[in-house]
Amino acid sequence: MHLRLDWSLEIPQGRMPLVFCLVAFILTFFVTRTIVRYIRSHAGSDKPRKWWQPRNISAGGGLHIHHVVIGVILVMISGISMVTLAVDGGVPEFTVAATFFGIGAALVLDEFALILHLEDVYWAEDGRTSVDAVFTAVAVAGLLVLGFNPLSFFDIDIWREDHNLAARASVVALAVITLALAVVVLLKGKLWTGLIGMFITPLLFVGAFRLSRPHAPWARWRYTDKPRKMHRALVRERVLRRPVVQAKLWLQHVIAGEPRFPDDTEVNQQLDKEIHAAPAPPPDPQAVPEKATA
Repeated sequence: MHLRLDWSLEIPQGRMPLVFCLVAFILTFFVTRTIVRYIRSHAGSDKPRKWWQPRNISAGGGLHIHHVVIGVILVMISGISMVTLAVDGGVPEFTVAATFFGIGAALVLDEFALILHLEDVYWAEDGRTSVDAVFTAVAVAGLLVLGFNPLSFFDIDIWREDHNLAARASVVALAVITLALAVVVLLKGKLWTGLIGMFITPLLFVGAFRLSRPHAPWARWRYTDKPRKMHRALVRERVLRRPVVQAKLWLQHVIAGEPRFPDDTEVNQQLDKEIHAAPAPPPDPQAVPEKATA
């Protein structure tokens, strides 16, 4: 299969991924520049933004997430996907390239906090973001090595052998349900459950129907007017998170070159920092106040 252009240029099939990569690179660059210029030109406007208008991406505490963070995440995902989906893993050249990708990925993720905060926070509290990013990468790669596939709902006999519209529609519906559950789990603040649940689907059902973490967007939308449910979420979070925080702090100390078990004071401080009730959603500035009735 060849792609023939109007000027009689033939592109071999083996180079098609490179062509698509180049086209995506150029289009993304120009679209990104356009969006950034639009945001900058409207920075001083107090007019409420429509849902479709471009705006800066922010996290908790007013942290501005630059698009380089999204780029790094996409590069990592695509890189490990290409390594995983290699047709012949025995090709020595490909194995060497995959090894160098692993080395580069480790170097980048070790400085992920620097990319996220755009300042040197390597030894500061915010520097633990790099450790979390490395843990995530190791967990995903480990699941792939063990044979788990996040897109396993497409790799079944009914999809490959039965071309019936109803059969394939059922597979697509299953995929949509799985992704919807993953979104709900992530909105409930259960990042690890959502991540591993993409490989082990039953975890998504557990995470989607259990209580939300108290500071997550789901709790902000659904629990702020339900104090009893918010209290249950806070109590449950503190009980379940304590051993996790202890293990996390110990491992982070080891990786940071300070091998020691965290004391109760350090654990309590981390719990106080992580566990809090989500603030109520701000009122809609475009909402029309109701008139007082006599």
